[in-house]
Amino acid sequence: MPVAAGAWAAFASLLLVAGPAAATGSAQAGEAKAMVCTACHGPEGNSLNPIWPSLAGQNAAYLQRTLRAFKAGERSDPLMSAQAAVLGDQDIDDLAAYFASRTRNPSATQPQQGSEGERLYRGGNKDTGVTACAACHGPHGSGNAPAGYPALGGQQAAYVATQLRAYRAGQRSSDLNQMMRNTSARLTDAEIDAVASYIQGLR
Repeated sequence: MPVAAGAWAAFASLLLVAGPAAATGSAQAGEAKAMVCTACHGPEGNSLNPIWPSLAGQNAAYLQRTLRAFKAGERSDPLMSAQAAVLGDQDIDDLAAYFASRTRNPSATQPQQGSEGERLYRGGNKDTGVTACAACHGPHGSGNAPAGYPALGGQQAAYVATQLRAYRAGQRSSDLNQMMRNTSARLTDAEIDAVASYIQGLR
């Protein structure tokens, strides 16, 4: 593992102990509130459109933080900003609990990109200072729930690639301590596409 990846892994382990626990929501209440979400994010949070993320199986802490970022204007999207604006704190907690309780249905990695994507995801690129994705998001893409790092395994490749490019361009800036912006700044387009494809196939 590259030194940078080891440092992030140590940092993530500290947050695992010190990070705030997600507020409690009701998955049952969230199910009723999530009906409008399925138009984009699919049945039970499994998106049928590759440009929109699957929410099923995502950790509640990350979903809560993301919805609050949209509501506060810290993150912007024409559709999500409007949806989040009308949500109360309990609505956010309930929706997060519901989607966290669902099971994600991952798609397959594209074979021609699998080996390069796996190398980047698991080991980073020491020559360019790219940190291994696994340091924060886990070897199987399950994330770090107490730290609020999102689960990535099985996420739509097109969505992941779009978000990495948004981080690289500074268009998305809600990441903790600029970790994603700093990492994506060192990624080429080919590397972004490869690691996004690998993430889509992670189980």
